[in-house]
Amino acid sequence: MRIVITGATGNVGTALLAALEPGHDLVGLARRLPDTTVEPYRRAGWRAVDVGLPGAEEELAEVFAGAAAVVHLAWAISPVRGDPPMWRTNDHGTRHVLAAAAAAGVPHVVVASSVAAYGPAPRWEKVAEDWPCDGIAGSAYSRGKAALETLLDRFEEKYPQVKVARIRPCAIVHRSAAGEFARWLLGPAVPAHLVGGRRLPVPLWTDLRAQVVHTTDVAAAIRLILDRGFAGAVNLAAPEVLDADALAGVLGGARVPVPKPVVRLATRAAWLGGVLPVHPGWLELADRAALADTTLAETALGWQPRYDAAAALADLVAGLRAGAGAASAPLAPPRRDGVLARLRSLTRVGPSHQSQA
Repeated sequence: MRIVITGATGNVGTALLAALEPGHDLVGLARRLPDTTVEPYRRAGWRAVDVGLPGAEEELAEVFAGAAAVVHLAWAISPVRGDPPMWRTNDHGTRHVLAAAAAAGVPHVVVASSVAAYGPAPRWEKVAEDWPCDGIAGSAYSRGKAALETLLDRFEEKYPQVKVARIRPCAIVHRSAAGEFARWLLGPAVPAHLVGGRRLPVPLWTDLRAQVVHTTDVAAAIRLILDRGFAGAVNLAAPEVLDADALAGVLGGARVPVPKPVVRLATRAAWLGGVLPVHPGWLELADRAALADTTLAETALGWQPRYDAAAALADLVAGLRAGAGAASAPLAPPRRDGVLARLRSLTRVGPSHQSQA
């Protein structure tokens, strides 16, 4: 098959290039091209495309011509101040991709949504794919994914001949995504190699719970979707749910019980001061996101994740400690700045990233 992948240099895109069998005609699209001499990026032909730019649908339609499938993974998750606005990449970019796919007659479109699109659910109850996609009010990422679901609904109504698959994974983690997560969450205040250390205190509130899934397991699910021509929504998550103590055990030493309002207040102050890049909107999503039931993925796709939740998160932590990464801009290894460079970074007043409110 000729398969075009947007966001092909990111966490999932990189794993998908490695997961697809040799023989496919792969085309990778990205705003910043990777080192195409190394694996897995050498497996694809490449086009530098900013999907959010006005008029991008014309260039995209040209690239999509003759494709058996388009996998749309391009999404701004926690962009820095100098990056294009999130809404331009996420809303405009998705509209351009869908319009181009329709114009080019692409028969199968696979889109990365998220469990973040779901509205709040009973705290420890797992929800299936028919749960309402109302989003979480305090999270820009969640609102963006809920809006994406509405866009896909309208696209399916207008173009019923196109098979549309929507993956709804939870947090997607992988050793090679260490640099990306470090830039999203840690900043200069917390060197990446400290994560996972037995002496690192982990302040978490008592009733926190989380699901994660390994990146290679998500890539395997997309491969199954492409092979089977699957259409519809499908949840992806490792089966185990991690509570606050389990999370702390993987991320560092003992958990420090801290009420959620205190964590939110401290995080907001750190974000406003430029000390940490993580916005308190991410805490709201972590606290209120629905848990995903993956029965459909297992029965309709035959999907079985290789990594349990703790092992998947431990793989990311190992990558943070080792400075792991890949030969693309999104997955570049974490910076190992010296003390003086970190102190200089901490003196810059103001948030480093766009708001996630």
